[in-house]
Amino acid sequence: MRRLIRGLREVGMLGTLLLLATPLVPAHAQTAVTRDDVIAKLDHFETAADIDIPALRQQTAERSKSRGKNEPPPQKRPPIAPDLANLPTFNVDIQFDVDTPIVLPGSYQTVGRIADALNHASLLPYTFLIVGHIESTGRRENNVLLSQRRADAIRDILVNTFKVAPKRLQSVGLGEEQLLDPAHINAPVNNQLQIMTVAKVAETEPAAHPAPAAAAKKPAKKKH
Repeated sequence: MRRLIRGLREVGMLGTLLLLATPLVPAHAQTAVTRDDVIAKLDHFETAADIDIPALRQQTAERSKSRGKNEPPPQKRPPIAPDLANLPTFNVDIQFDVDTPIVLPGSYQTVGRIADALNHASLLPYTFLIVGHIESTGRRENNVLLSQRRADAIRDILVNTFKVAPKRLQSVGLGEEQLLDPAHINAPVNNQLQIMTVAKVAETEPAAHPAPAAAAKKPAKKKH
């Protein structure tokens, strides 16, 4: 009997040691993003999207302030920009400091790989939209502002740190007005950012060369 108790104690101690030695994994850790993952999702451009980004920002801000009795709950709200669903899209988890647009150091590698993809020859002809989202927690209008600031932050890092041409990137924050998982309004997936291919880079016309100036005529000689 004593041997049995001693054996159980040893097993218990061993289990505890194994538990302590096992690295903790975040509950919603994502698979590491690769450049090729991003390219595969975004390199399917067909038709330019007719999206007025400033108008979409305004529309999102106004809808987030709705307080009517007939206002549907988050899981039943129609998407604020349904046409975005037709664009080539890459969804990504970027970790931010709580309630701020500050990107945590662990996510810089992910942003760098997105930049590698955007600067790859197959994606260089295109422009992209960075779309921010926030889960349905807190005030709707605050979520719109935070999602816009986070989308802007990613754009700034891509441009200033990883040298993606600024003319190729736009950003918009949709807050909780277009949840990625409407059935689970507080799910972490609703905090993801999306990178979307929206158009081809506008081609600049070569500068016209000025016509050569007409040669000045020599004055006629006077006859004597």
